[in-house]
Amino acid sequence: MSAKQIAKAFYDLDLAKDENSIDYFHKDCELNWHSSKGYSKLDFQGLKNRLEGIKESFHSFKYRLSHLLEDDNTVTARYTIYVTSIERPEKEDALAHFISIWEVKDDKLFKGYEVSQLADNSSDSLNSYAEIKV
Repeated sequence: MSAKQIAKAFYDLDLAKDENSIDYFHKDCELNWHSSKGYSKLDFQGLKNRLEGIKESFHSFKYRLSHLLEDDNTVTARYTIYVTSIERPEKEDALAHFISIWEVKDDKLFKGYEVSQLADNSSDSLNSYAEIKV
């Protein structure tokens, strides 16, 4: 599989429901994430813990991609995460906007760089998502 196909398969998951999402990550992975709350660096165990926390907090946790670009073994994605919380299972809300860059190694997400901000209600940011072709 190409790096883009691997990333697309991951971003197609519902992280609140998928039991094998950690399998997309290399055992030596590293995620460098700059969010509105500051900088975080996660390794494989940190990502595994984060994925387990998602399952406890949300009924659904889905990515909606607007861009997915590939350059050799590196993929850049632009997306918004939509969630349905345990407290409000009848309402899906935009959680945050992301731009992520992933290096793929051994057919796994290996080294990631993310920048995110909390979602807003602007029509440009929420309605610009098209079907991504692999």
